[in-house]
Amino acid sequence: MEEKPLDVLTPGPDESAIGIRKYTSPETGIEKNLAEVLADVMCVERVSIDGHFFDDLGANSLVMAHFCARVRKRADLPSASMKDIYRHPTIRSLATGLAHAAPVEPSVPAPIEVVTPAGTVRYALCGALQFLLFLGYSFLAGIVADRGYTWVSAGSGVIDIYLRSFVFGGVGFVGLCTFPIAAKWLLIGRWKSREFPVWGLTYLRFWTVKVLIHANPMILFVGNPLYVLYLRALGARIGKGVTILSRNVPVCPDLLSVGAGTVIRKDSFFLCYRAHAGRIQTGRVTLGRDVFIGEKTVLDIDTSMGDGAQLGHTSTLYSGQAVPDGQRWHGSPAQLAEHDYLRIGPATCGTLRRAGFGLITVLQLFFLYVPLAVGGAYMLVTLVPALHNRLGPGTVDFTSPDLYIDALVLSLLLFFGVVVVGLAVMFTVPRLLNLVVEPDRIYPLYGFHYSVHRAIGRMTNIKFFTWLFGDSSYIVHYLRGIGYDLSRVEQTGSNFGTEVQHETPFLCSVGSGTMVADGLSIINADYSSTSFRVSRASIGSYNFLGNNIAYPSGARTGENCLLATKVMVPLEGELREGVGLLGSPCFEIPRSVERDSRFDHLRTGDELRRSLAAKNHYNIRSMVLFLLVRWLHLFVLTMLGLANAEMYDSYGHVLIAAFLVFSLGFTAVYFVLVERGIAAFRALRPQVCSIYEPYFWWHERLWKVPDTYLNIFNGTPFKNVIWRMLGVRIGSRVFDDGCYMTERTLATIGNDCTLNAGSKIQCHSQEDGTFKSDRSTLGAGCTIGVGAHVHYGVTMGTGAVLAPDSFLMKGEEIPPHARWGGNPATEMRDAPNQPEALTRKR
Repeated sequence: MEEKPLDVLTPGPDESAIGIRKYTSPETGIEKNLAEVLADVMCVERVSIDGHFFDDLGANSLVMAHFCARVRKRADLPSASMKDIYRHPTIRSLATGLAHAAPVEPSVPAPIEVVTPAGTVRYALCGALQFLLFLGYSFLAGIVADRGYTWVSAGSGVIDIYLRSFVFGGVGFVGLCTFPIAAKWLLIGRWKSREFPVWGLTYLRFWTVKVLIHANPMILFVGNPLYVLYLRALGARIGKGVTILSRNVPVCPDLLSVGAGTVIRKDSFFLCYRAHAGRIQTGRVTLGRDVFIGEKTVLDIDTSMGDGAQLGHTSTLYSGQAVPDGQRWHGSPAQLAEHDYLRIGPATCGTLRRAGFGLITVLQLFFLYVPLAVGGAYMLVTLVPALHNRLGPGTVDFTSPDLYIDALVLSLLLFFGVVVVGLAVMFTVPRLLNLVVEPDRIYPLYGFHYSVHRAIGRMTNIKFFTWLFGDSSYIVHYLRGIGYDLSRVEQTGSNFGTEVQHETPFLCSVGSGTMVADGLSIINADYSSTSFRVSRASIGSYNFLGNNIAYPSGARTGENCLLATKVMVPLEGELREGVGLLGSPCFEIPRSVERDSRFDHLRTGDELRRSLAAKNHYNIRSMVLFLLVRWLHLFVLTMLGLANAEMYDSYGHVLIAAFLVFSLGFTAVYFVLVERGIAAFRALRPQVCSIYEPYFWWHERLWKVPDTYLNIFNGTPFKNVIWRMLGVRIGSRVFDDGCYMTERTLATIGNDCTLNAGSKIQCHSQEDGTFKSDRSTLGAGCTIGVGAHVHYGVTMGTGAVLAPDSFLMKGEEIPPHARWGGNPATEMRDAPNQPEALTRKR
């Protein structure tokens, strides 16, 4: 693929075009200095102080981010942020705005935090102990599975096998659920507000409990009263009538207090811990009665909300923030708001109804799902000759063609059978179930309609199919098939990315010509602690939606809008059309700029038809390639499983444990080799191109390489090893608790950095029909908070901190040991709140 140099990302404007516009010279010293800095960044001789940065001078947000960074380095100029640029889009207005800005009070300076390196020996020892614990857990699982299979297989007849499957499956499920709870109380006891270094023995206990809690099958009951009982068993103080829809489990539940009647929406983080500067800090999260927590929110440690308080979607409470009783806040960091996010009335839903729903769930689980899973697995082994014949004593012969033929047939039937049957079920069953749930009607929770609604959501949000069809023209047909209303689609070949989710697909409307990047969550269901209601969410025509956006029903956006990454979509005020929206809470920015329309000629007429046809052919080859890649992965594991089955009588549980360990290691190495092979084992280079250029189609292939296996290695030294294998320039002793990097070879991570759960380093951007990518660099000892998002072309100095749920925009430069936060992120000059664990030490 053709590689392009870095300067293609920030090309200079057409000087002749600037020259024919009216030039206004600076009148004050600050105007003169700002104009000189901007002219230097844009590589022109001069700029007019009345020229609009975007409309007249042809700059874009990346150019202006570099301008802001230069301004901040000048001692004779006040600090400027991207929000200032959008509010004051000329040199004259910017100079006036900065001069009239409230003076900064440096009375409470933020202390410089220096990360104390953990030491290579302690780092390696922690990794070795984590591996031994995984081996031990695998060995224990092997023993249980071996004994259980032996006992179930001793049954005679269908009824006997069912009863044995019921007993073994039920006992096994209860054991899987209670073991993490017992381990938490034995290893930790009650969590208290404290801090401790990563990679030590205390951290090892913390990691062990965290992994077991995350692996607990009780997470499958999120949105069910049983999940609340599970959190109470772990030590959380949760009142009556609480509804929790988020799968992000609080790891330190003793520090969580939730009042009666509270609602917590999905994708919210309330972990009761954070990683900061190489240390784990635990702290309380306290929610009063009847609190509402919106979708894609983050509650940092030592935060609280009073009775009846609300926190809107795409919002954050920073450590030390407290929302008073009855107030509504939103934004990152959160601030006072007027909008009522609890938009649904109550329904009759008492304790008896909740208990009955939980009881029915338990009965279904123990009498249907568990025996079906255990007994079905046994019957599969018994009825399939390829499996049954190999369970007798014998020696594995890897040279025998029968082994490979059996593995080939089984893997083909399993993989492609599931794909075909899955599509058939998704296109039919949810449509039938949808007849039961009426739009805009309030239903009580934990009843028949609630069960149907959850079933529709589970069946139509399977990530495999959006992964398969996303970033291609075929995602449109898939989304239509499951129920989306896409009106008259204008195919772009990239109408939707690979990550799209919803509450119900039958009330999702997307206008013609709209393009959506990854991470869209359409919120078309409202919840209270007793009721729910589904309603239509409509995205206007000719919109572009960036990454990681929660789009609610009733949004006040119309046609031709640019919704930037992590924007908080407005629910009040005038209807926005023909503008861009950025930030949380959002503010207006230009919809597009001249420099971003350089490839528009490729999006119309014959040129579009030719390019789209070529992209479709390329995408089909990519889809076929990755179906084969995933099938080959299953084929190897199936072959190994059959080989293990042949040696089962001799080695039993040891083989089961070995299979688990090998499967994990093989999966990681296999997909690393696939990704590096697609890239020809070369590093990416910064790019700017049209989505109709072959380079972009090739780049999309890299996004399709499966990487969910990375989550298994969170919080271990092995995650860093895999990042290095994938091409990340990563230093020593980096603590990665769940960060995701899209372009691995464009990311540089310094020694002893701390990357929190849910954070993301995205070294690219797609804006309408233009794709851009650049390197992002984190210096040694940097910290990225929970849910924070780092864009491309970013540099963070040594020891810099990015607060939770922040959005660090493209091109930003954070000085060493600075603390930035917000959406978009700016410097936070006040000293950060000291967690309770630290104040107790003084």
